[in-house]
Amino acid sequence: MPTSWDSVPLTSDIGSVEARVLDLIDPQELAELTQALVRAPGQNPPGEEAASAAVLAAACRDRGLEVEISEVAPGRPNVSATLPAGAGGSGGAGGAGGGLLLLGHTDVVPPGEGWSADPYEGGLRDGRLYGRGTADMKGGLAACVVALDALRRSGVSLSGPVELAALVDEEETGLGIHHYMTADRSAFRGCVVAEPTDLQTIVAARGAAYVEVAVHGVAAHSGRPDDGRNAIYGAARVIEELRRWHGELAARAHPLVGPPTWSVGLVDGGQGTSTVPAHAHLSVDRRLLPGEDAEQVLADVHERLGQLGLADDGLTFEVWMPMSMPGFETPADHPFVAATDRALQESGGPGLELAGWTAACDGGFLARDAGVPTLVLGPGSVNDQAHRPDESVAVEDLLIAARTYALLALRLLT
Repeated sequence: MPTSWDSVPLTSDIGSVEARVLDLIDPQELAELTQALVRAPGQNPPGEEAASAAVLAAACRDRGLEVEISEVAPGRPNVSATLPAGAGGSGGAGGAGGGLLLLGHTDVVPPGEGWSADPYEGGLRDGRLYGRGTADMKGGLAACVVALDALRRSGVSLSGPVELAALVDEEETGLGIHHYMTADRSAFRGCVVAEPTDLQTIVAARGAAYVEVAVHGVAAHSGRPDDGRNAIYGAARVIEELRRWHGELAARAHPLVGPPTWSVGLVDGGQGTSTVPAHAHLSVDRRLLPGEDAEQVLADVHERLGQLGLADDGLTFEVWMPMSMPGFETPADHPFVAATDRALQESGGPGLELAGWTAACDGGFLARDAGVPTLVLGPGSVNDQAHRPDESVAVEDLLIAARTYALLALRLLT
């Protein structure tokens, strides 16, 4: 491995014990674990996380962490790996002061087209690892595992546990996080979501909801279209209304994450050119502001579409929300924010300001439902790499991220 990765500078504020822990983080180990995870695809849809989860669980067991597997659905396991409180991970799993949660997911989006090499090769070129999931977020998972192992091997005594929760189905409907949140998670002192943020500390993120709209009409022969009720025409009016609504929402921009948004992603309808379509279906993405209630959004959709006068044309509609993920915002002056961002900068971070994130993640559930201070911070770029061909992450970023997670745990729990 190029020695330049080992020369990412630490600041002079790092103590001797801290430096000893961080010296145990090996960039070659980070690269190899990321490669192993990438080569065990966890494509979702359709939901094939089992191979990735197995590699991750084995890596954690090999490093002496306590591993728990929870089957969320057939072949779809959540993985929890914990370094318990105590010296070098010995002792009970409790800790009077609570613990630190590192949160991630094992699923990746399908690779799609346009790759210059096998999307699951995990190849290394010019200091970067390539493959689906390198940035989003197999690299982040590897950084968490190696950080926990460094803490364990150092023998330091922690006042509370450090847990890595690697969940299924983050990219689709959130089966993993809903299963994880059935237990009380309020004891954590903080949660860092290891999603790709360009190594920038993210204190606010939008949420997301999927809204499905079905329009129902009456079929007829296209030679006499007025005998029918065209559901596609009704769907077109819905689309235009959502486009208009999207423009109105621009006035509600949050200072860190921007405005809520509407985006029609899928349209389907009709059965043939010579038949007036009796059915049409839309799948729509709605991005939520921190604190915005998804149920209220659904009620607003019902009300707004009800004003389109579709019934006057013999059309009916249904609206439902199969998935919602809350946004969150942690105050910039919260002690957990200060501790995390300081650990990042002293581990060689790029020195970026605190910021917001237009993407959504599972961390919103920890913030909303458990009251846990939550941040997003990880290696790679969600904007430039995630969900794209030739996705990649710099090994140097993995090193800085792993150092940050370990240093934060030391300062939070010792």
